[in-house]
Amino acid sequence: MNADAIKVLQGRYCNSLTEYSRFVTREVAIGDVPMGGNNPIRIQSMTTTDTMDTIGTVEQSIRMIEAGCEYVRITAPSIKEAQNLAEIKKQLRQRGYTTPLVADIHFTPNAAEVAARIVEKVRVNPGNYADKKKFDQIDYTDAEYQGELERIYQKFSPLVKICKEYGTAMRIGTNHGSLSDRIMSRYGDTPQGMVESAMEFMRMCEMLNYYNLVISMKSSNPQVMVQAYRLLVEIMVAEGMNYPLHLGVTEAGDGEDGRIKSAVGIGTLLEDGLGDTVRVSLTEEPEAEAPVAIALVERYLEREKAKGERLKAKGNVSAEEKNLSPLTFDLSPPSHNPYEYKKRPTYEANAFIGGHMVPRVVVDLSQSNLKDPTVLNDAGYLYSPLLDKYNMADQSVDFVYLADQLPLFNLPGNLKQLYNYQTWQKLADKTNCHPVFSLQKYIKAEDRTSTLNLVRVKPADIDSEEFGLLPFDKSLVFVLETNALHGMADQRLFFFKMEELGLDVPVIIKRSYSFENQESRIKNQDLQLFSATDLGALLVDGFGDGIWVDAPQAETKVITSTSFGILQATRSRISKTEYISCPSCGRTLFDLMITTQMIRSRTSHLKGLKIGIMGCIVNGPGEMADADYGYVGSGTDKVTLYRGKEAVKKNITSVNALDELINIIREDGNWIEPVEN
Repeated sequence: MNADAIKVLQGRYCNSLTEYSRFVTREVAIGDVPMGGNNPIRIQSMTTTDTMDTIGTVEQSIRMIEAGCEYVRITAPSIKEAQNLAEIKKQLRQRGYTTPLVADIHFTPNAAEVAARIVEKVRVNPGNYADKKKFDQIDYTDAEYQGELERIYQKFSPLVKICKEYGTAMRIGTNHGSLSDRIMSRYGDTPQGMVESAMEFMRMCEMLNYYNLVISMKSSNPQVMVQAYRLLVEIMVAEGMNYPLHLGVTEAGDGEDGRIKSAVGIGTLLEDGLGDTVRVSLTEEPEAEAPVAIALVERYLEREKAKGERLKAKGNVSAEEKNLSPLTFDLSPPSHNPYEYKKRPTYEANAFIGGHMVPRVVVDLSQSNLKDPTVLNDAGYLYSPLLDKYNMADQSVDFVYLADQLPLFNLPGNLKQLYNYQTWQKLADKTNCHPVFSLQKYIKAEDRTSTLNLVRVKPADIDSEEFGLLPFDKSLVFVLETNALHGMADQRLFFFKMEELGLDVPVIIKRSYSFENQESRIKNQDLQLFSATDLGALLVDGFGDGIWVDAPQAETKVITSTSFGILQATRSRISKTEYISCPSCGRTLFDLMITTQMIRSRTSHLKGLKIGIMGCIVNGPGEMADADYGYVGSGTDKVTLYRGKEAVKKNITSVNALDELINIIREDGNWIEPVEN
């Protein structure tokens, strides 16, 4: 599909941009757990054991199922592993587990054809099922390209016929990093290329009257992943398709980073009603993934319930209103392109926020102990009593909100303080101090002399008479708040209306969360997932000049780390090393969790670098996509090191691999000696 065609489709990737409405897809039979249609959003994960280790795979599958997995995916890299799926399935059934199994296939059509006769679903990657990737640029004529499609059809159609015969479902799973040379040559390294890679296979399935399909568009970059899924839905609808969507951010990593990155990608799509199954890819034990996916999905059960109650209260409601047609939209912003990142243009207020500045971070310290300067440690300003000075960490906040509280110590000279307007007025020294107003108080204020004036607004205020009375100048910054259940869409609508009015005022997006009576681990995880969804969904579209995560029950250090993690995941502001780490599977040639932690321990100070850590060649140079350096398993106890997509040291022993990686980084002038604490 060309650029003009995409432009015509623009804005039609979901039912509604302003209220929660799930995009209803075709129901697909997968064993006795159907997906799509009006079924719940399903939870799944993938084993990390050797598929030939039958007992190990069965035991791990049971742990995954008991953690909440409704499908279990198992790798089948060759025919022998595909055949062993029968024994794994048999033993699971003997132990009372009927959860559908999914065979994961790369490169090997013959293994797929065996697996399709055994398990309930097979996953194929269109980038390597019948194609190759050697990073070659090939110029095709239209006739030559059509010839390639006919070649793929001949190789792919036997699998489709087997799936039809055995009632087996299929996921056509595109990965950003493993697009074939053919697709890359035709469409480039783009979301459009990802979509066309899948659509070619989908069209072949429909030619064979096979419709038991699920589709995915995965990337380690949440921004690319979101754009690709949106475009997929647009093009599917245009071609009369509505297949279920499998959501996931591939190689998300571990810990806080993996959770935040996953939530930015998956949560953004869930907010717009897209998604029929979720897999969170963490470099952790697979049973740790399901609870994260469940936490992401459960928020939307509440949305569905609220929508049902609202429609019930309205009385007689048409079928179209209950479930908006994917071709009916309540808003069409004039220049918003959901398939390309473009930061919303704003003026630069006080040479500090908006314009070309990175998004700023605000934390609330108004309830903290403002007698002790070490309170700023958790905000990224490390106080040394001996030297009586502050050292800035890589993640140091830009604003602290103090409300009406006055600190009894001097704050760092580069940290801006925010006070409620009445308190700010009374300050004897207003250096680095700025007022926060309500909308009404700003209109009536006698003193607006601050170089930055922050005004709290809610999305509905933009339609009020008071908003029309605002005195606009380039000291004004909005703090956008919402109490709406579907708060992201509420705030997004505000940005659309700002565009319609031609307003270029910088905006700090604020979201508030309450986590009472929750244990610390769950509270922290929920904060990471919810705020990454709510704020990340706006940032990936270029909305927002700052973020303010308000969570009174959470620790300041968790809020600070989460805020910077969201900015990192959305590529809005880089404050640390990024690790593109696959979640492990039966193909993995070393312990990914131990190796990732080992690499992180020696490189985490290299701010801005992206390091890919891949267990095998399937998740190798292609899957790393835009990593600066790569550490890839290439054989038993063997590692190949990459600079970008180029293998620079092949098959070196794993005991020397990390030192060799550091030497490559050093040779390139990108190494910095770590500072000892």
